[in-house]
Amino acid sequence: MKKCFISNFLLCGLSGWCMECFWTGLHSVLTHKDKTLLCRTSVWMFPIYGMAAFLNPVCKKLKDKSALIRGGVYAFFIFIAEFSTGNLLKKFGACPWDYSNAKLNYKGLIRLDYAPAWFLVGLYYEKLLNRS
Repeated sequence: MKKCFISNFLLCGLSGWCMECFWTGLHSVLTHKDKTLLCRTSVWMFPIYGMAAFLNPVCKKLKDKSALIRGGVYAFFIFIAEFSTGNLLKKFGACPWDYSNAKLNYKGLIRLDYAPAWFLVGLYYEKLLNRS
């Protein structure tokens, strides 16, 4: 395994964890009026977010495409990763999320209304992976 991939995996994993802490902390104050901004995550999320390092070759292939196309492709791959890792973890009773109560969920593992967020996260990871 290349050193660059390992550093990208660690960087993507850590930044994904930070984004999740921010997102769930914001959710706690908006929905539960929790002024402590208490966030919630799982150790499983680190390698799941770290898998964004696999987007690097895709980023290189899409570099001349519009942001709309690039973000859409990244969101698609993020949905695939979220569904497949969630499905695997669910088999072991270890999936840290359950979207079953959300309107636009698929099998409780992905939320289609998160597409804009994953679109932006994908573009963020693109910038992170193509840093100089």
